[in-house]
Amino acid sequence: MPDKKQQINVEVPEDEEGTYSNFAVINHSPAEFVIDFLRILPGTRKSRVHARIIMAPQNVKAFLRALEENVKKYEGRHGTIETTANVKPDKQIGFQ
Repeated sequence: MPDKKQQINVEVPEDEEGTYSNFAVINHSPAEFVIDFLRILPGTRKSRVHARIIMAPQNVKAFLRALEENVKKYEGRHGTIETTANVKPDKQIGFQ
């Protein structure tokens, strides 16, 4: 018998602004992944974690698949996303 997908209704408060991040640090143990999201401003040597997400390995893998699927949809609609691979190493800021 196939698994039934459960529908989940998600409510986002009207005042939720979201958090911008241009850098992430990922650590893991056998039991969990910890993803810290930061904002690094050019010319600064210090930043702080703006959000920390802790996930089970199974959920990280499902999240990775969802990200890959959504990047493909985005690129199909808006064109290829250029990465920092062509940026000089001393000028690189962002996810690595």
